[in-house]
Amino acid sequence: MAKAVDVPVDVIPRSPLAKTRLFFTRHWHRGVPGQPTPDWVLRFCYGMWLAAFAFKLVGSSWDMSWHFMWLRDDLAPPHLINTVGTVIIVVLVAIHSYTGLGCDRRSLRLMQIGLLTFLVAAPLDVINHRVNGLDLTAWSPSHMMLYLGTGIMQAGVLLGWLRLSPPGRFRTGVLLALWAFFLENTFFPNGQQEYGILGLRAWERGEPEAEKSLLDFAANQIGHPVDRTAVLHFTMPIPEWVYPLWGIGVMALILVLARRTLSFRWAATSVALAYVAYRVVMWPLLLGMGFPVSTVPFYLLFVGLAVDMAFALGSGFLQAGAGALLVTAFGYGAFWLQSQFRPWVLGDAHTESAPPAAYWTALVVLAVVFALWAAAGPVTRRWSARRVVA
Repeated sequence: MAKAVDVPVDVIPRSPLAKTRLFFTRHWHRGVPGQPTPDWVLRFCYGMWLAAFAFKLVGSSWDMSWHFMWLRDDLAPPHLINTVGTVIIVVLVAIHSYTGLGCDRRSLRLMQIGLLTFLVAAPLDVINHRVNGLDLTAWSPSHMMLYLGTGIMQAGVLLGWLRLSPPGRFRTGVLLALWAFFLENTFFPNGQQEYGILGLRAWERGEPEAEKSLLDFAANQIGHPVDRTAVLHFTMPIPEWVYPLWGIGVMALILVLARRTLSFRWAATSVALAYVAYRVVMWPLLLGMGFPVSTVPFYLLFVGLAVDMAFALGSGFLQAGAGALLVTAFGYGAFWLQSQFRPWVLGDAHTESAPPAAYWTALVVLAVVFALWAAAGPVTRRWSARRVVA
């Protein structure tokens, strides 16, 4: 691919608004995906993608906490923050689509499909709330469509950056951040159990986090008084086997992909660390604002460590087998240790340091992670061979 003629460094302004004016002055013309993109345009464009995902990240994190406290959510601040991110994304996809800059055909299609899925899911979620009342779970179909749409968009951005960005530390840093956003979006529905268990324990010790109208509404939905059964239905409606399968098994597979594309020794651990560090920062911020907090998935650091260690042990089936064993042992072992923090350190305090989980799922994680990890190599080689032939 030919390199685009770039603007001299001393001409490029620092202000985002000035850069936007410069872009529209010089590059706002119709083009096809895959054409050469000036370096400064590529960096500015993907920097705005990071900003958009950051707005959506903060908004969604606050929104999860908000829904464990308040029944009212029309024009709620978390929704408005999330909307800012969505508006930026709409503008970015429109720019990619019209100019063809900063993307190829495949990455642009993923961005467009992801945005369309999200924009269809958003009104469906509003209708769902209007028709069915309070949506008790982060795993509902309309919510899953929102995560799916965001995930497809993020996959398109990851692919575009991988194919178009020049090698170097900046490329690696942006790629690491994009993988952290992708991990967070996929992990997000597990927050139901992380907030839920602390919400349940708060009610049991006589200090409910949810306002009375929210508890009354949730209880009325199942025709029940506000008692432990109703609160349990509101806070912990998800089976215990879901949390570890998603939090350890699925996250391990994402970290494997991140490690393959980042290609430095502790890449998977770094992505997991970036996400966990964000959760650690959000915890006191939410607490300080008086909102419910969640348990923090510290065990993800050990899942990332297991993936990185497996990459150092070989390749092919050997790597997949070692990886599946390490992920299962480190992931479930670290999760169990985290769950024991409350009895070991806090004694009989009526709280928890991790959600409840079904440990028999370790066998499922072991088998599925091995199968998909082992299949990743042959599938990637076959796909690469088809691209070369085409």
